Amino acid sequence: MESLQRLKSIIDTLRSPGGCPWDLEQTPESLRPFLLEEAHEVAQAIEEGDSEHICEELGDLLMNIFLQARIGEEENTFSLNDVAENISDKLIRRHPHVFGDADAADPEAVRRQWEEIKQEEKGETETARNTIRPLPASLPALCRADRVGQMVAQVGFDWPDSTGAMEKVKEELDELHEAVAKGVPEEIEHEIGDILFAVSSVARKLGVDPEVALSRSLSRFEERFKVVDQKLGERESAPLDQLEEWYLEGKEIQNRNQE
Repeated sequence: MESLQRLKSIIDTLRSPGGCPWDLEQTPESLRPFLLEEAHEVAQAIEEGDSEHICEELGDLLMNIFLQARIGEEENTFSLNDVAENISDKLIRRHPHVFGDADAADPEAVRRQWEEIKQEEKGETETARNTIRPLPASLPALCRADRVGQMVAQVGFDWPDSTGAMEKVKEELDELHEAVAKGVPEEIEHEIGDILFAVSSVARKLGVDPEVALSRSLSRFEERFKVVDQKLGERESAPLDQLEEWYLEGKEIQNRNQE
């Protein structure tokens, strides 16, 4: 707790008269990109499995939270204590099987109970069902697709296994071919979106996080393409077959390094 109080004191000093000019000019809106960036850097550190890096990035994220709370205090809208109290109250309300007399024997029961309590808090009733709950607009589209797929699956709108999801991808690819043949940009965009959504469903049925899968694929591609850059040297480009040969060489090097 002393460390948290120390951080709060540092943030307070940075935002006080005579503090840091950069920190003093920040607003919740101007800090939003940094907050998102730090959250993604935490995710990247977790992906790398580097505990020291995770700790460092969580600190950067925590600093952003403290800074947002300090601005809230200055504007008399909310304080850091309000933030902590709100989440503490919410955790207690939504865990009655721990802090009350309710029963929840397994994770699925906990999830259902959480959603029921959440609906009650928002004044929703069974006659005003909202299976697809609102998600942050800033959430990456693949993450959003995965979450939406999970939501509708809860009411049975899902395939029994990955086979049906993969058939859906084939169906959407056929529709994309038809849209390309028509040459209508809006229809092409529509079908590409449907393909991506269908692929996210395949990933979900196979227990794969599509956002993580794509991120790792891009990392592999970037690493392999370093060989292409080395071969290109000062040249601006090269024939496609030559580029593909160099890329495959990069892939072989990558595979050997992973053995």
